Amino acid sequence: MPKSKVRKKVATASATASAQANEAAYTSGRARVAAPSGPVYIGIMLGLMVLGLLWLVVYYLWARDIPFIDNLGSWNFAIGFALLIAGLLMTMRWR
Repeated sequence: MPKSKVRKKVATASATASAQANEAAYTSGRARVAAPSGPVYIGIMLGLMVLGLLWLVVYYLWARDIPFIDNLGSWNFAIGFALLIAGLLMTMRWR
């Protein structure tokens, strides 16, 4: 199969201006690096995930013995999973 010919691009004013802008942005400075997360953030993140898991376990095992949880019914799933998801969403910003 024959090899295709390579075409040269014609330099336009807008193309050269954007190339110069990209080069200036690259050489202008360093990107800021986010600081690592503090121990409070990590504690809250892990605490939410553990609390959500415990809420679901307590609901499954002892819901009949605890009137407050028994009155919530199926809302216990929403509460437990909301706590778990909040903790998991926090992991995306953890550094």
